[in-house]
Amino acid sequence: MKNIVKSFLLLLLFALPLSCEDMDDNAVPSELQIKDFIWKGMNLYYLWQADVSDLADDRFANQTQLNTFLETFENPTTLFNALRVNTSIDRFSVIYSDYSVLEGVLSGNTLNNGMDYGLRYKSGSTTDIYGWVRYIIPNSDAAAKPVARGNIFYAINGTPLTIDNYRTLLANETYTVNFADFDGGNITPNGQSVTLTKTALAENPILLSNVITQNDKKIGYLMYNGFFPSFDNQLNTVFGDFISHGVTHLVLDLRYNSGGSVNTATKLASMITGQFSGQLFARQQWNAKAQAYFQANNPGSLENKFIGGLNSLNLNKVYVLTTKSSASASELVINCLKPYINVIQIGDVTAGKNVGSITLYDSPTFAKQNVNPNHKFAMQPIVLKIIDKNGFGDYTAGISPTFLLPENLNDLGILGNVNEPLLNAAINQIIANGRMMPQVPSVFERDFTDAKAINPLRTEMYIDRN
Repeated sequence: MKNIVKSFLLLLLFALPLSCEDMDDNAVPSELQIKDFIWKGMNLYYLWQADVSDLADDRFANQTQLNTFLETFENPTTLFNALRVNTSIDRFSVIYSDYSVLEGVLSGNTLNNGMDYGLRYKSGSTTDIYGWVRYIIPNSDAAAKPVARGNIFYAINGTPLTIDNYRTLLANETYTVNFADFDGGNITPNGQSVTLTKTALAENPILLSNVITQNDKKIGYLMYNGFFPSFDNQLNTVFGDFISHGVTHLVLDLRYNSGGSVNTATKLASMITGQFSGQLFARQQWNAKAQAYFQANNPGSLENKFIGGLNSLNLNKVYVLTTKSSASASELVINCLKPYINVIQIGDVTAGKNVGSITLYDSPTFAKQNVNPNHKFAMQPIVLKIIDKNGFGDYTAGISPTFLLPENLNDLGILGNVNEPLLNAAINQIIANGRMMPQVPSVFERDFTDAKAINPLRTEMYIDRN
């Protein structure tokens, strides 16, 4: 089996066929095809492959022994979860029974009612929770309903939210949101409600972009909520508009951006700068087996370099707004820009996700080409860690802001408005070069999860294959 593994190795990124001389596909019963795909994909790519004894290259002497092992698992998902390390280490690997759904989520296409929200514990409780509306996605059902940023909700369909029921209640395709007043931190039902229905929705990650003139400063403001490749051209157009307006400073609002494509993150960093084209932006670290293969055969595939030919501002400083929901590719941009330019981070500590994934299909190369037509299972396992040009990438506790300024539900402000607290703080830093920041309370509350984090796939940082 060890020779099988060696001959089976890591050709996904190079779109080459796998050598299967030692692997007789006919020896895999049809009822075990999905499980066989899961084991072999995880054995090759999983970042923690060396830490899972059942994924060891010499765990099985032949295909028959592997088949016997696979038969002991009730279903593919059970097997997938058994092949992962503890969830305290791997919080993000997922498997889907329908890869079209997986692909949709990664590209920003989801079943969504358009109400993006955060969830918090009620004061003094470890079980009762409430939600607050962070923003409304344009062209969604919520956009046509009386619901807006800052609204507080305590129940769904009349059932108060708790730590045990919120996932089930918020998973319904149609539900009624029951609102409350935020009375000095007390959640007081106010009798108002709205019914929302989820539809297939492609979220444009560019929620807001505009140019703010303050004194002699031209400040570009971009609220960017996901690294979705299909919107890369629109992102480049935004930066072209910034250039045409003579923007000399940039406030990049990533407070609700939970991640996405590494390639798109590299493009964004290249648009912010421009003077580092061709230089190393980020480096990938895979499991030992994959790393050795790439180093020997195509070391350049491990590097993500600044990209030329884009609309670039050539800045040597950027102001980034963050919260605990700023994750993965957002953190990649912050961490990997720091060796090159001054990154002024305002807001809250980030999520702490420094690992990335790829999509694995049941095909000879684990790419979608020649995929097994008998099922639609696909995996999105964590396969790599991202580091900056100096080798730093250890921020699992989150990236701490330069200026701590958590969002305050008593004073949220209007997104994009110059008086919105986080944006206003950034503007003050720009025009006064370090003006005193607003005082932060000694005790403040944070969301424990949000609309995107409820679905782990929406917080993925992933490698594109096209």
